[in-house]
Amino acid sequence: MLAVNDWLLLIGVCALGAMTPGASLAVVTRHTLRGSARAGVSAGLAHAAGIGVYAAATVAGLAVVLRGFPQLEIAIRLAGSLFLLWLALGSWRAAARPAPEPDAQAGANAVRDGFLIAFLNPKVALFFLALFSQFVSAEMAMAARVQVAATAVVIDAAWYSLVALLLARGPMLAALRRHHDKVERATAVVLVLVAAAVWL
Repeated sequence: MLAVNDWLLLIGVCALGAMTPGASLAVVTRHTLRGSARAGVSAGLAHAAGIGVYAAATVAGLAVVLRGFPQLEIAIRLAGSLFLLWLALGSWRAAARPAPEPDAQAGANAVRDGFLIAFLNPKVALFFLALFSQFVSAEMAMAARVQVAATAVVIDAAWYSLVALLLARGPMLAALRRHHDKVERATAVVLVLVAAAVWL
């Protein structure tokens, strides 16, 4: 297991990474607005699952694969950019329509979008590669490796679930619904900017 000081440092960095505004926050906000807290939390938990794939793969040696096959990183980056642009187009079109009522069936789309917004973002892999290189060593026991990956997943799930639950509270959600067109357009702009930033 990690030393307590190292673990607290890892927790702090993972928390800051999760709290950084970007496409993930936009997706969770959008699904909370469209489908209530349940959809927002579903998107957040699915996002954490996508984070978990990269966290586990990084600990297991994804860096070696990406260095050996750089075209794989380019393919993931291209797929991620196209997915972000597709989400942005959907948000922009939704701004022209009335605010949707909470949709009990929105959970499936929330899960899909939450997972893919993390999974199709190669910067997540690079973030974990940079971060985990400070904590993971060749001699590290399996339990410690699991602890490192699990820490990132749990913090991500907790943060985005908290965001969805806070946004879904009465006054906040009512305000979001009143200004849903602005929220949808802002979401679209953020997604396009993130899609472009991936290539910078």
